[in-house]
Amino acid sequence: MRILAKDMNTPFLKVDDIDVHYGPVQALFGVSLHVQAGEVVSVLGGNASGKSTTLKSVLGLVTPSSGRIVLEGRPIQGLSAPDVIDLGVASVPEGRRIFPEMSVYENLLMGAYPRRREKEQIEKDLAEVFESFPRLAERRKQAAGTLSGGEQQMLALGRAWLRRGKLICIDEPSMGLSPKFVDMVYEVLFRWKAAGQTILLVEQNARIALELADRAYVLQHGHVILKGSAAELAADPMVQKAYLGAA
Repeated sequence: MRILAKDMNTPFLKVDDIDVHYGPVQALFGVSLHVQAGEVVSVLGGNASGKSTTLKSVLGLVTPSSGRIVLEGRPIQGLSAPDVIDLGVASVPEGRRIFPEMSVYENLLMGAYPRRREKEQIEKDLAEVFESFPRLAERRKQAAGTLSGGEQQMLALGRAWLRRGKLICIDEPSMGLSPKFVDMVYEVLFRWKAAGQTILLVEQNARIALELADRAYVLQHGHVILKGSAAELAADPMVQKAYLGAA
């Protein structure tokens, strides 16, 4: 594994040497990464590289067979997904996972459920989401399942924002979207970054992910094969050839 930048100290999130198995099949091999508070970190890789499994491990959807995951100094490996969410983590899952029969407004409120007693602040946050995504404001009473794929991704982002998580984990936000919707989604992510939001991002679109991220990790067959600043990785010949379409 090549290392293009030194690790920083006192990470907000630390994934330390985790292995993950699905039955007899090993998906991750000693994966380590860290995220500082206020930082955007991207995990890149091809299909079956282990990038989504890494994110699921942080979220408590997969339990590592060895290694540690530490959030704000607290080990969280082995906790259930609801317990991890209760610690201040928000998720934008691959495939959106919205509630199709519920309205746009009701889906957004589900994101705010862990902080449901903060009624006044939730209303302010809803107004902020509708300002960021005018299409959602126009369709607030519409069943979420009738939205286009791009609109559903906006809804998933808005729902995560309503959680007001200390850490937002985002899995493949550009997947299946038109270039127009990808631009709209990333416009919001850039605003979140500017506001100091801590983000762990798994993304197939390496070019735009490296524009957003401060640092990145490249996974291949469940191993971290490269890590460094986003600028360093974008300039790396291997990354350019494999992920950025360079000749």
